[in-house]
Amino acid sequence: MNVLVVHDYGPLGRILLERLKQTSLHISPLLVSEPHRADLSALANWVPADTDLIVNALWDTDPESAEQNPEAVHRAAFSIPIALAEHARAHNMAMFQLSSCYVFDGRKQSAYITSNPGQPVSQLGNWQWECEQALRTLLPRHIILRTGWSLGRFIRKVEACAASGEHVRLPGKVRGQPVTYRDLARVIVAILQQLDCGAEVWGTYQYAGAEEVSLYELGLAIAELKGVPPGVRVVDEAQEWAALEPGNATLNCTKIRNTFGIKQQPWRTGLADELDALVLGGEIRLLGEAAGG
Repeated sequence: MNVLVVHDYGPLGRILLERLKQTSLHISPLLVSEPHRADLSALANWVPADTDLIVNALWDTDPESAEQNPEAVHRAAFSIPIALAEHARAHNMAMFQLSSCYVFDGRKQSAYITSNPGQPVSQLGNWQWECEQALRTLLPRHIILRTGWSLGRFIRKVEACAASGEHVRLPGKVRGQPVTYRDLARVIVAILQQLDCGAEVWGTYQYAGAEEVSLYELGLAIAELKGVPPGVRVVDEAQEWAALEPGNATLNCTKIRNTFGIKQQPWRTGLADELDALVLGGEIRLLGEAAGG
């Protein structure tokens, strides 16, 4: 199977391509260095004619960024994937698209299942939900994978607070399941390999790391990492950005286990590796320098 992987400079693209090199899949990487400036009119030149599956690995799980840069994030979260889907439909290709728990409003008392309708409370969630709906209409042969929180995003928050000497303020009432870059890459590769074997399992799936946790508890776990400067204090407090976080962001991952045999892995075991991935990508300096010292 010929697979086109659309990615940016972030850790997920790098790690995913590294794992895919170890498979029998024929991989063509497509670097979109600045998604908000991508020329969609040139799309036909991006996608090799023999592509069987387009994997859109542009992964956005930061609703704050969407509020601050709405046009840029709309292009990456909606315009690019829809343009890819339209091209895929016209050329008999399938597509793999990432979404997130931000399509939900967090009012449900139990974990969300794949068939629950989206009711987003943020710009990012709204665009991802609209993208999901459009993709289902445009392209029958699609995989939509909703994910939990990006663990890397909250490591960056702790790093930023440590760099400025501020307390890490994270709300204890917001609960979810983080996922690491390496674990998400593992899941994507497992799905692609089964599609390569001819599995007709198109549809919407969900994946997040094992163990539900509050953002406050997550901050405490990150603060204990080797490489985090000592004395970083995590407090249970909701800042303005927390209004963009669904109170309950937990995802039921039974469907992906039953369909693909993919089991959830504990996000805690990937904490140190996630930090290393951010340091390697140049996204974190303070924590990397402290760890190296």
